[in-house]
Amino acid sequence: METTNKLKDINEVLDFLYQEFPQCFKQKDGIQPLKVGIFKDIAERIEGSEKVSKTQVRQALRKYTSNWRYLEAVTKSEFRIDLDGNQDEKVEQEHIEHAQKALEESRAKMAKRKKAQRPPRKDADTKSYKKNAGSHAKTGDKGARVNTKPAKAAPAKRSGKVEPLPASEVKVNSKVKVKLGQALVNAVITEVNKDEVHVELVTGMQVKTKADSLYII
Repeated sequence: METTNKLKDINEVLDFLYQEFPQCFKQKDGIQPLKVGIFKDIAERIEGSEKVSKTQVRQALRKYTSNWRYLEAVTKSEFRIDLDGNQDEKVEQEHIEHAQKALEESRAKMAKRKKAQRPPRKDADTKSYKKNAGSHAKTGDKGARVNTKPAKAAPAKRSGKVEPLPASEVKVNSKVKVKLGQALVNAVITEVNKDEVHVELVTGMQVKTKADSLYII
């Protein structure tokens, strides 16, 4: 009886992609933006594979396309590539801006996480306490100044009307906007499974969402 050897670790799946499509997937040097819809191409090439599943490939793509090196490649490259390393469509300005934003947010989160992991400096806290105590002693007799200036009103946000995507348009290859947090991002539907929809963002990242989170472009 034959036994299947499915890869389990996501890094092993990435190694599989590096080996199967060396002209497309790179570990460090030579990374280039992937063709929009490349998941479909991979799924066709690995049909019947005993090593990886489509779900695993989708997870590996999500990790690959959220890597800093990949996001930097999107901001600096003129064209995308297909599985064989051939030049494909041009990288649109919107995709570049989205990658830049994703890169900035990812780096900011990393910096915040590192800062939170640093142990507090006792000497710095003591100096800060003494400085504040001295400041209060000097200004205590004079009384605290009250800021009488009225607070500036926040600028009104533009309320752009966004239309939900009709059920008839929830199909593969439809171009949509998908809601991620508070932002709407352009994407392409790659798979529809009942009320679950898989979309590919402009950066190449694969995301699973619900049909009610999709809107008309």
